[in-house]
Amino acid sequence: MSDDVWKRAEVESPCIKICVVHPEARLCTGCLRSIDEIGRWSRMDPAERREIMDELPGRAGQLTKRRGGRAARLAGR
Repeated sequence: MSDDVWKRAEVESPCIKICVVHPEARLCTGCLRSIDEIGRWSRMDPAERREIMDELPGRAGQLTKRRGGRAARLAGR
């Protein structure tokens, strides 16, 4: 797969090709954008993209590790 689409002369996409939506935060765990932002990205003007890019580092705290599952059951033994 070619990465040429990401090399256009505009604000780059923050996509790192890990596209998984966090169930509670509703953010992509790879790029930290919302589904709406991902969907509108190609239609946004550069200023709007830059604004979102500037917000992304602060969103990482919204992604919490899920509790429970197999690891939690084994730890409780």
